[in-house]
Amino acid sequence: MSQTQTVVHVLRHGEVFNPDRILYGRIDGFRLSPLGLQMADSAATALESHDITHVVSSPLERAQQTAEPLAKLHGLEIDTDPRLIEPSNYFEGKRVSVGDGALKDPRNWWALRNPFLPSWGEPYLSIAARMTAALLDAREKAEGHEAVCVSHQLPIWILRSFTSGKRLWHDPRRRQCSLASLTSFHFEGVHVVDITYQEPAAALVALAGDPAKSKGA
Repeated sequence: MSQTQTVVHVLRHGEVFNPDRILYGRIDGFRLSPLGLQMADSAATALESHDITHVVSSPLERAQQTAEPLAKLHGLEIDTDPRLIEPSNYFEGKRVSVGDGALKDPRNWWALRNPFLPSWGEPYLSIAARMTAALLDAREKAEGHEAVCVSHQLPIWILRSFTSGKRLWHDPRRRQCSLASLTSFHFEGVHVVDITYQEPAAALVALAGDPAKSKGA
């Protein structure tokens, strides 16, 4: 007897308006830029012909905005799941790109003491646990169809790494999780049998310039 096939697409939000280039994390008021809104439309268009029956988003504004065109296209309401939220981070609200002040300040170095945990924010295992629970819940609600979860770069990458059996600590520059990208988990029954990745907004991401700056990292 064949098992029910379900797909859960995990969508990263589009570009955020962040002129000061801070690590905005969970701070309120950070919304998509005009280019980010176009990215959300591109992601929705990429899934237009798919059998989407459930859309759920992180509570943060940029994720909700990214979910809107997709939900509208499929005539669905957007559910909100706090498990899809950005991780907490000691450096939230600071400029932490290479060469910026926060990482040069000795008072902040203690937060960098353990990159394997990591010591500057929510532990990777905690992120993996909540994201896995959100993924399985979305699979259940869309069983036999497709669901979309809108989240953020680090949680999506940790979920992918955890599900693939890979180590969770990593070099952030090596994440394969571009703006408005889709990391799709293919299920047979309750088991993930494949993970695929696509970048429907790749042309727009190229216009965004430095991806690290566009995400405030």
